[in-house]
Amino acid sequence: MRTLKIEGSYLMQIVETTNEGLKRAYAITIPADAIESRIDAEVKAIAPQVKMPGFRPGKVPANLVRKMHGDALHGDALNKAVREAVDSVISGKQLRPAMQPKVDFDESYEQGKDAQLTVEVEVLPEIDTPKVEGLKLDRLIVPVSDEEVMEELNRIASGQKRYKDAAKSRKAKEGDQVVIDFVGKIDGEAFEGGAAEGAPLVIGSGTFIPGFEDQLTGVKAGDEKTVKVTFPKDYQADHLAGKDAEFDVTVQAVKVEDEGELDDDFAKSMGLESLQQLKDLIKGQLEQQHAGLTRTAMKRGLLDKLAGDHDFDVPQGMVDAEFDQIWAQLQQEAQKEEDPAAAMKEIEAEKDDYRHIAERRVRLGLLLSEIGQANGVEVTNQEMQMLIQQAAQQYRQEDRQRFVEYIQQEPMAAAQLRAPLYEDKVVDFLFDKADVTEKEVTREELEAAIEADEEAEAEKAKKAPKKKAAKKAPAKKAAAKKDTKKDGDEKKAPAKKAAAKKAPAKKSAAKKDGDKKPAAKKAPAKKDAAKKAAAKKAPAKKK
Repeated sequence: MRTLKIEGSYLMQIVETTNEGLKRAYAITIPADAIESRIDAEVKAIAPQVKMPGFRPGKVPANLVRKMHGDALHGDALNKAVREAVDSVISGKQLRPAMQPKVDFDESYEQGKDAQLTVEVEVLPEIDTPKVEGLKLDRLIVPVSDEEVMEELNRIASGQKRYKDAAKSRKAKEGDQVVIDFVGKIDGEAFEGGAAEGAPLVIGSGTFIPGFEDQLTGVKAGDEKTVKVTFPKDYQADHLAGKDAEFDVTVQAVKVEDEGELDDDFAKSMGLESLQQLKDLIKGQLEQQHAGLTRTAMKRGLLDKLAGDHDFDVPQGMVDAEFDQIWAQLQQEAQKEEDPAAAMKEIEAEKDDYRHIAERRVRLGLLLSEIGQANGVEVTNQEMQMLIQQAAQQYRQEDRQRFVEYIQQEPMAAAQLRAPLYEDKVVDFLFDKADVTEKEVTREELEAAIEADEEAEAEKAKKAPKKKAAKKAPAKKAAAKKDTKKDGDEKKAPAKKAAAKKAPAKKSAAKKDGDKKPAAKKAPAKKDAAKKAAAKKAPAKKK
C-alpha cells in the first residue's frame, strides 16, 4: 500500500488499498480547504446574479450570498470534488474501468473537515490483439424452392378468409358470416356505441359479447331478431358493465366461406397487382429469413472459434450484470408457462450453466471490442444519430427530445445503444477477412445445425472450469468499452437491452429470435457524495 499525491486544482491523498486480479480500490482524502476554495469560487461566480432587498443587483456582499446559499453551494462543491477525485484516480493510474466505479462516501463527514471516500473499480483485462487472418468459416446457403413459396402462399390464403353470398334460404350456422344492422338498448333506451350498419360477424368467432353470436344461429337474409344479452361485469365500458341489454338486429345477408382460386384476384384483394407479384414478395421474405439463419449459423461458428482460441479473466462485475439480465428474462418467461413453479425449478437447476454463458458473452464482447479497435472499426456519428432517432420512436412524442438529451448526456447509455451495431460491424469485418466455404443445405439442415451448436455450447458451459485469480494486468492505453452480447449463445439465453442508471423501461419483454442482438451491461448505481441525489431519468416509454 502506498500513497500517491496528484497535483490538480489542489492536493488530495490517494492510497491504493486493493490490487488483486482485475480489482482495484483506493482510499481518497479531499482536504477541507480544497472544498472551501471551491465554495468561494462559486460564490464569486453567482454573486453578480443574486438579488436581495436593500442591495443593488450584483452588489450583494459575498458573506450574505454564502449565508443564503451555503448548503447548496457546499453540496455542489463536494460533489464536484468527488468527481474530480475519481477522475484523478482513473487518469493518474491509467485505469481502463470495466464499469462505472463504485464510490462510497464517509457519511460521518462534517462540513469544514476533510472528506473521506473509497473508490472500487474493476479494470478491463489486457488482451493480446487477436489475429484475424486464417479464419475458416462455413456459410450454409438455403435456396428458396417453388414448393416453399406455394406452401407459404397457401398459409397466407388460409388466414385471409373470403366470403360469398349464400342462397337466400340458407340458415346461418357456425363459421358463416352474417352482415347485420343492429341497435342496442338498455331499459328501452339506445346507448352510445351500440349501433352499426352492415357489420360483418362470423358466428363462433367470439368477436361480440358472450351470447350474441349464438342467438344468430339459424337466421336467414332479411330476418329481424331481438338478441338479449348481459354485458360482462368486467366490461371495459363502466356504464355498460353487468347491464342487461337488447339488440334489434336486421340480417342483410348470410355468407359462406369462399375457398376461391389463388389467382390475380386473390393478390388484388391483398393490395397487389398480380399473383406473380405476391409470389415474388413471398420469395423475397423467405430469402431474408434464410439469410438471417445463415448469418446466425456463421456467426456462431466464428464466435466458437474465437472462444476456443482465447481465454482470459473477465471483470466479475460485468459477468454479474450480464447474468442478472439473463436471469431476469428467464424468470419473466417462466411466469408465462402453464406451471411457473416447475419452469422456475428447471432453470434453477441450470443456474451455474447460465452463469458460464454470461461469462462467455462478456469475454467474447471484450474480444470483439479489441478486434474492432485494433482494426479501425467504428460506429460513425451519422450511424449513431440514426440509432438515437430510431430508439426515440419508442417514446411518446413529447418525451422523444428528452430521450435524445439523456443519451447525449449519459455515456453509458450511449455505449449500450451503440453496442449491437458495433458488434455487427466487427463480425462483418471478420466475415470479410475469413476464408468462407459456401455449402447448399435445406432449411431443416440449417436449423438442425444451429440447434446442435446450441446443445454443444450448453455442454461446454457445464464443463467450463473455474477461473483462477488473474495477475495484475499491465496498464494499457484507454479504449472505449464496447459491451456486446452474442447472438445464439448457449441454451438460447435471452437477450435484452438494459439501460444505464435509471434508463427507461421497455414496452415489452425482449423476444427470442434466431439472431439475437447484444444487450449492454447495467451500470451500478453511483452514490452521490453530498446528498445522494437521484440519477437523471430518461423519459418513460409510451405504452
